[in-house]
Amino acid sequence: MVKHLTPKSIRPPFARYSHGIEVPPGKRLVLCSGQLGIGPDESIPEDAGAQTELCFANVAAILAEAGMGLQNIVRINAFVTDRTWLRTYMDVRDRLFSDPAPASTLMIVSGFARPEFKVEVEVIAAG
Repeated sequence: MVKHLTPKSIRPPFARYSHGIEVPPGKRLVLCSGQLGIGPDESIPEDAGAQTELCFANVAAILAEAGMGLQNIVRINAFVTDRTWLRTYMDVRDRLFSDPAPASTLMIVSGFARPEFKVEVEVIAAG
């Protein structure tokens, strides 16, 4: 079982995430490359929320290959192309993850490989 680290000696998280996660010895780790909001049919939704849903669906498919699921995620790195998409991304993330939530970082970036992408998500899972 992973241990969620949120020391009382530092400021609480700004949103729903843990400051740190301790993975005990003997656990397998899966590191997922950044996933974009693109479907297997090459479709890319216009909406940032729909792109976020696809990012996490793609992550879930990768984790399933390793016999894991979203509940095994211990670290999320997420990127959005505009401050406008912060809340949209967080709403999807918060719906998918229960408390205590994984460690998480959310950054605003200037863009991705194609201009229609608004969100990218990469994760580390342990199981």
